[in-house]
Amino acid sequence: MPSIYDWGKYNMGYYLNGALCGGICCSVTHGGMCPVDVVKTRIQLDPVTYNRGLIGGFRQVIAAEGTGALATGLGPTAIGYFIQGWFKFGGFEYFKISFAKSLGDKKAWDYRNGIYLGASACAEFIADIFLCPLEAARIRQVSDPTFAKDLGTVGAVSKLFQMEGLAGWYSGFVPILFKQIPYTMAKFAVQGAAAESIYGALPDRKTLGTGTKMGVSLTSGVIAGVAAAIISHPADTLLSKINKKGAGGEGSMVTRLGRIAGEIGFVNLCMTGLAPRCVMIGTLTAGQFLIFDTLMPIMGAEKFHFENPASPGHH
Repeated sequence: MPSIYDWGKYNMGYYLNGALCGGICCSVTHGGMCPVDVVKTRIQLDPVTYNRGLIGGFRQVIAAEGTGALATGLGPTAIGYFIQGWFKFGGFEYFKISFAKSLGDKKAWDYRNGIYLGASACAEFIADIFLCPLEAARIRQVSDPTFAKDLGTVGAVSKLFQMEGLAGWYSGFVPILFKQIPYTMAKFAVQGAAAESIYGALPDRKTLGTGTKMGVSLTSGVIAGVAAAIISHPADTLLSKINKKGAGGEGSMVTRLGRIAGEIGFVNLCMTGLAPRCVMIGTLTAGQFLIFDTLMPIMGAEKFHFENPASPGHH
């Protein structure tokens, strides 16, 4: 029985388009958030000095170091998230289509949520291998403004390697995986399910205008961003705490994380700082899916969507 999908469309060119659009959408959205991230990182690392909230923190950074300080780490952020977006979105499309193809039309439709979760986890794991050294260099630059001050992004990453070797690049790899993989799984699975529900209430997708499709991308992106923020928030809180020297006492990473979680308490772990994170991640995710879904057709690629082989028109 022939497939309802035209698998010939999903070739290397399609995956490269997906990777490029993913790189652009992540680089633009995370780069735009860089000033917020600079202030947020300062508040997390030095809450005694930066104790006036986000807006007050902006004023303090500008007063102490000038407006340029808000762009600290912009280079590693833009490049790091371009690379991460390349592998995350490109990898997601690749794994999603590969899983769907190997399962067959009926099983792919029945297990589409499982495919979303599996494909996003695989893609994120690969993306984090490339992101981690850049993220380590960025955190070092923000927390120590003298580090690699006159060097570019690549210089900062290589200096970190010269000073500390692979450990300097990948000391935060496990916490990044704990934070990023559940976040990305929620992001893609919820966005896929939300977009499907919205499209289900609208006329046939092929008859809809660009404006309507963009509206679906934005709405499903906001829903996905808020869900992903809530799910990954406890890990994000623990990550910001464990990066402080001496946090959680001695012992292995897991032991220290357990102690910190015990000190903070479950409710605080899930709720502290959740509202601003939902706003930030909701905006970020909506922007990413909007840019991705806008760029794909411009590049001449039609994004893969799951279809029900039992629906009218597929018999």
